[in-house]
Amino acid sequence: MNVQSDVAAILLAIGCGVAIGLERELKGKAAGLRTNVLICLGAAVFTIISRQMGDGQESVTRIAAQIVTGVGFLGAGAVIQDRGGIHGLTTAATIWLVASIGMACGAKLYELAIITTALAIVVLLGLAQVDKRIRPNGNNKKIEPQRDTEPL
Repeated sequence: MNVQSDVAAILLAIGCGVAIGLERELKGKAAGLRTNVLICLGAAVFTIISRQMGDGQESVTRIAAQIVTGVGFLGAGAVIQDRGGIHGLTTAATIWLVASIGMACGAKLYELAIITTALAIVVLLGLAQVDKRIRPNGNNKKIEPQRDTEPL
């Protein structure tokens, strides 16, 4: 167990969570700075624990799989259906991505975590501008319930 290396992983996870969370916070999204930092940090810590408990065994992947499942549940809670529109899909995807970055930090895949964070910020900032040009009336698509035309 190398405490300094684990601390470096945790600090990097916090930094990556801050970078993405700050963008979400400035856009006024439900999952903002603190949420993204905590997700990234938690995923890193679970991955560190998994790595240390598994000690090279296959069981190391079990905790990682549960992180993915748990974060998927958290992301699903961010998706809201309201008046025929769906909101929060980008927030849910960001939650999922931030957890993967935290896992990369915990697994000591630092370059992967940094590159992924940078690319996520480019996507969140850059593609938002493209999205505005493509759909100037907003992100929300109207969802109509499918109706069965045949009588029961």
